[in-house]
Amino acid sequence: MIGYQISFFTVQGRRHQHMSLAEWLIYSARELGIRGATIIAASEGYGHDKSIHSAHFFELADQPQVVIMVASEDEMHKIFELLTQENIKLFYVKTPVEFGVTGED
Repeated sequence: MIGYQISFFTVQGRRHQHMSLAEWLIYSARELGIRGATIIAASEGYGHDKSIHSAHFFELADQPQVVIMVASEDEMHKIFELLTQENIKLFYVKTPVEFGVTGED
């Protein structure tokens, strides 16, 4: 199947609707029928403001996170429509991909 890999970049302490933004993205993707999504925690990074974000022993709120999902074109439009409706400003990378499952059930 042809679709998109979408990577959303955030930090652990960023919240939306009483949960971390990364968790909110995962649950929203599931509700929209997107086949799967993964949260990846990073040890350090920086964004457009050039501020270093990192995981500290006592404070993880600034830990960089990436939410990666693979979606059909229709599903991709749905997640971006939801982000617009919720007024969420979020850096992303969207890449065309081929995806599928190997093996037999």
